Amino acid sequence: MLWTLITWVVLGLIAGAVARLLVPGPDPMSIPATILLGVVGSFVGGFLGYVLFDKDFGEGALQPSGIVGSILGAIVVLLVWRAVGGRRHALHR
Repeated sequence: MLWTLITWVVLGLIAGAVARLLVPGPDPMSIPATILLGVVGSFVGGFLGYVLFDKDFGEGALQPSGIVGSILGAIVVLLVWRAVGGRRHALHR
């Protein structure tokens, strides 16, 4: 159980950091927020992979395609976060 949590944190940090590098623009996030971005992105990427390609969790969670899916999911989450946050900041102006 502990190794699973450690793996989620490390992969979340990697996926979140890569997503922040690939999407241009300022993102004032802390390291824990980047990890959370990556972990949420992993769930989004896993869900999209399941819906699009009908892959099951029993086929293995740690695969190169899963890591790529985590990064793509983190990019989607980051773009949605910016869209929601952008509108919220625009309302306060």
